[in-house]
Amino acid sequence: MEDALLYSRLQFAFTITYHYLFPQLTMGLALIIVIYKGLYLKTNQLIFNDSAKFWAKIFAINFGMGVVTGLPMEFQFGTNWAQFSERTGNIIGQTLAMEGMFSFFLESSFLGLFLFGEKLLGNKLHFMTAFLIFVGSWASGYLIIATHSWMQNPVGHEILANGKFVLKNFSDLFSNPWLLPSFFHNQMASMVTTSFVIGGTGAFYLLVKKHHQYGMLFLKTAIITGAISTLSVAFPTGDLLAQQVAKNQPITLAAMEGLFDAEEGAPIVLIGQPNMKTQRLDNKIEVPKLLSFLTYQRWNAEIKGLNDFLEEEWPTNIPALYYSYHIMVGLGTIFIGIMLLGVWYLWQKKLIVQRWFLWVLLFAIPFPYIANTAGWYTSELGRQPYLVYGLFKTADGVSENVSAGNSLFTLLGFVGLYLVLGFIMLILVGKIVHKGPETTLKNS
Repeated sequence: MEDALLYSRLQFAFTITYHYLFPQLTMGLALIIVIYKGLYLKTNQLIFNDSAKFWAKIFAINFGMGVVTGLPMEFQFGTNWAQFSERTGNIIGQTLAMEGMFSFFLESSFLGLFLFGEKLLGNKLHFMTAFLIFVGSWASGYLIIATHSWMQNPVGHEILANGKFVLKNFSDLFSNPWLLPSFFHNQMASMVTTSFVIGGTGAFYLLVKKHHQYGMLFLKTAIITGAISTLSVAFPTGDLLAQQVAKNQPITLAAMEGLFDAEEGAPIVLIGQPNMKTQRLDNKIEVPKLLSFLTYQRWNAEIKGLNDFLEEEWPTNIPALYYSYHIMVGLGTIFIGIMLLGVWYLWQKKLIVQRWFLWVLLFAIPFPYIANTAGWYTSELGRQPYLVYGLFKTADGVSENVSAGNSLFTLLGFVGLYLVLGFIMLILVGKIVHKGPETTLKNS
């Protein structure tokens, strides 16, 4: 059963990691498309309408990939995690069903109307379809994160004698203090990914000297939305979520920061390697007292360390959690610097002549995906060894009748299939980007 647990965890980790490469772009693009369509209605400038339709094509491919890779994850609740589904299905099944019935169908239905119904609908109704796609996309994220937030901070439930979780108060699912900070942090992170994809595409067009007007529009859009979103990921959304971790999962906070012993005036570690044998950080570079201040707004506040808790309650893989968290924070800090520099060049009207900066934007496209993945790893690794924090351990949630061999076989199948799908998707998106927007402009 230990091997079966390992392979089931690896399979879910792989499929959910791959799946989330797509929603983080679609959620951001949904807002960008609404902005472009709104600007077209207001100004009647065709460049905004052309841009909205261009990004809608890429949205559609990402949405399709998200659907294809998302369905197997839900099936895994029944195949690989039957015990978890049986005991918590009365709670998580409600939010997951709402996501499928309301958000997914709203998003998919109006996406078809947006792509193929512009002439039939007219400009105002076409804008409304874009807006409803945005609502469906963000509502989908909200309901998924409501499920995730309950697993991180279980509220409003009762545990029956047979071990099953039942919901006592439906509203508690959506008033969970973990939910809103987590949701807005996630949405701003998706906007960071979208900003870099749009900015990198605009930079590409300027570097190869084609679709100049669209390249400039994409760059301006990316820098403005990127500056707002990169800052918002750190503060207030990241700060508010960190406060929830400190309040409800202090062991997780200690592991994220590599803090083994309690400290008054605890520092923030910029660089360091956790040494589990000696229970200290090697080669660390730190900022004194900053962790205490950021957590409790007091420079000398005490932060508990891992040794203040039972070792069996520690996160299962502390080094992986520590590195995931620091990769996320480190990349996020770099993103803020890039976007603020872009704002400066944009204000100085020097964006086009700074070709090195255009290359930076182009090659930076993959890194928000890495940061988002590291952020989700931080969240999931921090909750271990629990599926439902403090109440239901991961080892108790795995299916009893699925062997290690079966899980390994399907894992390898997913890896092969997803590699093929990813290759096809890159070809399709590459062709759309290479062709550029279907323009009605002159000298584009």
